[in-house]
Amino acid sequence: MQTSFIDCVIENGFLKSLQDKNSGQNYIAPNELSPLLSIRVGGKTFLPNSMEVIGSEMMIHYNQTGTQIKVGSCELDTHLTFEIISVESDCPLELVVWGPYSTTIGQVIGDTIGVVRNSRFAIGIQSLNQKTLGGFPETEDDITPSYSIFDQDSYTDISSDFQQEKIFRGNTAKGTDFGSVLQAYCRNRSRERMIPNWNYETYTVPAFEDGGIIGSKIALFGCSTQKVLDIIGSIEIAEGLPHPTINGQWAKESYEATAAYLIADFSEGNIHQALELVKKAGLSYLYHSSPFKNWGHFELKPELFPNGWDGFKNCVKTAAKSDVQIGFHTLSNFVTTNDPYVTPVPDRRLAKVGSTYLKDHIDDIQTDIWIENPIFFKQETELNAILIENELISYEKISHQAPWKLINCRRGAWGTDPSPHAKGCQVGKLADHSYKVFLTDLNLSKEISERIADFCSYTGATQISFDGLEGNFSTGLGQYGRTLFTMAWYEKLDPHLRGKVINDASNPGHFNWHVYTRMNWGEPWYAGFRESQTQYRLKNQDYFSRNLMPHMLGWFALREETSVEDAEWLLARAAGFDAGFALAMSLDSIAQQQADGSSVDKINNNVENIIEIVSRWETARMSGAFPKKIKRDLQDINKEFHLKSVPGVSDQWDLFPIYSHKEKFQLTSNTDRKSSVVCKIDNPYQEQYLSFTVEIRGDSCVSGLTISTLDTSYIQIERQLLPGDIAKFEGLTNIVFYSNQWQKSGQQDVDPSQIWVKSGYQDIEITGQAENTISDIHIEFRTLGPSIRLRSS
Repeated sequence: MQTSFIDCVIENGFLKSLQDKNSGQNYIAPNELSPLLSIRVGGKTFLPNSMEVIGSEMMIHYNQTGTQIKVGSCELDTHLTFEIISVESDCPLELVVWGPYSTTIGQVIGDTIGVVRNSRFAIGIQSLNQKTLGGFPETEDDITPSYSIFDQDSYTDISSDFQQEKIFRGNTAKGTDFGSVLQAYCRNRSRERMIPNWNYETYTVPAFEDGGIIGSKIALFGCSTQKVLDIIGSIEIAEGLPHPTINGQWAKESYEATAAYLIADFSEGNIHQALELVKKAGLSYLYHSSPFKNWGHFELKPELFPNGWDGFKNCVKTAAKSDVQIGFHTLSNFVTTNDPYVTPVPDRRLAKVGSTYLKDHIDDIQTDIWIENPIFFKQETELNAILIENELISYEKISHQAPWKLINCRRGAWGTDPSPHAKGCQVGKLADHSYKVFLTDLNLSKEISERIADFCSYTGATQISFDGLEGNFSTGLGQYGRTLFTMAWYEKLDPHLRGKVINDASNPGHFNWHVYTRMNWGEPWYAGFRESQTQYRLKNQDYFSRNLMPHMLGWFALREETSVEDAEWLLARAAGFDAGFALAMSLDSIAQQQADGSSVDKINNNVENIIEIVSRWETARMSGAFPKKIKRDLQDINKEFHLKSVPGVSDQWDLFPIYSHKEKFQLTSNTDRKSSVVCKIDNPYQEQYLSFTVEIRGDSCVSGLTISTLDTSYIQIERQLLPGDIAKFEGLTNIVFYSNQWQKSGQQDVDPSQIWVKSGYQDIEITGQAENTISDIHIEFRTLGPSIRLRSS
């Protein structure tokens, strides 16, 4: 078999050669087995014994199980396809595995996408339908092995024991000692199973009729490394897979897939003010992080959108007039306890861990309930909820021994009606999540996904995040459940929107790679602007590169204490990695939540400056102004930069490297003399004035603060600095004083030549006196390097 780029030899059911036509090199590992298709029966894996070829079909024999599988094949210019056409077996097959295919390539492992690369050649596997799962069935719940920062005790950043590891999400491609393996599989789901699932020790997985292993289909390809993304795009089109675009260009190749966006929880009343912020920031997307009063039916918060879906639709129309697109946040199949799926009559399709039966009749008030089987009820969950007919009940605990009793039950929970129930009634233990929400079975997942699609289609929203996508593990189908959810959404979208809604999720997936536009992981809630999940964000950039995905840096929170320097630190990283980001800000904090006609002019000057800087950097980045040779420096989180617009020219900028030296020290209270500290700096640039920012972090005021070089050049701050005060000098004619939220509180005229520094090593002395006790001081010194002229490409 062959494509335009590879020759493939299959003998007796094994891949013997996958040869690059150009170089003649065979990339199948010589001392490893590469079965075209292996099977699992009774928990054991069996490999092919023989194979017959009839035209484009192969009959593969597995003698030990009395199994014959007919596989159809097809040769295309870009790829080969293999599909299971029929199965005859003396034993029921649990699953089939495509591969594993052993290759000698191990330099770059695309664990999610299923592509391995070296500098010259790439080999890949692609699942061609939803039930063919990327990877190898390491667990019965089909949840792909992956790293999650939320599996740690602290969410601040990657734990120390993982610092040297690569982030992985899946095993469709997996590195090995000899190179790598490529693999996919399909499970027979025709029977109910009891398995460990997600965080549950025992979980009931209902039978699911999807045709079983018949129809499972993959693509196999090889090409030069430079062509790999183009080949995958061609496979999507040829095989009818999702092929999302942005303004007519495939999203995986579109620079616009990395567009930054503003998160602000706008309303019908303040949409104009929110859009004004977006335009000032030079962005094109406005995103709402929490528009819904419930998840499941997705009714909007009436205080924000009194006209419901129509109100949101009007916001989308208003934004379109400003060339801004609107997005929103969901929690996928999470169902809040105030949703109509829960109250007043609970939906029978809420996901169940499993069920038993009432051991005796109960009335509508008793709080101890006897049940037949305790297995699903022993494991405590967030809500500890059971469903009996139309009543939800929460219980405190279960008895330690038979007769099994649910103790201290709260009847008629979450607004349902307490009622009597007869002996033998089914008692279902509901699955839930730590967010204190319920989850869904497969049918309800599909319905909720389609409702999200209806919301997109009705309102015209063109950006979404499927946060909590792992909630679909409640279906018992693992990654398959996630895929069915996103594909139900994708297929239900109006044709004019399908493939045009930018989307990401809390976790990826091999088949879902074709659905999502990008991922945008990294949260700002756990530490400072520069510290929250920083290493995690950086490691994600390597993951994105390995898996041929657009780069994003995650969410950052623009708070009142965020500095201009913090913003440029982020923007330099964005330019270095060609990565977008989300900038979250609260309209509350800028007096715009009420529909009072307020203006963005009410934002304090610092936030106004940050928004202007975001516009400058993002305009330059999206125009391709940053050359490859400087991007490595821009990726370094320990390096600082400043970007200026060239006056009178709209498409040129000057980029300045910055030397930054930070110190933390203490000044003491001493009635006889001031205390002092000496900082050693190493200015790598030419002689110039020394910029500085001083922050008073302690509880004591500081007086007479003086900053001097040892050649008697100095500046003295004349005013007393209070706890929380900031004094900032940028080489102009004054020191500007701010609160710790960057509200300007005054200034002091100075001569910049009073604080002049030479090139190279030198000492800077800081003296001052704390008023009462010890005062903590944070200071940053800065010098400016020679500019680099940038131009739009």
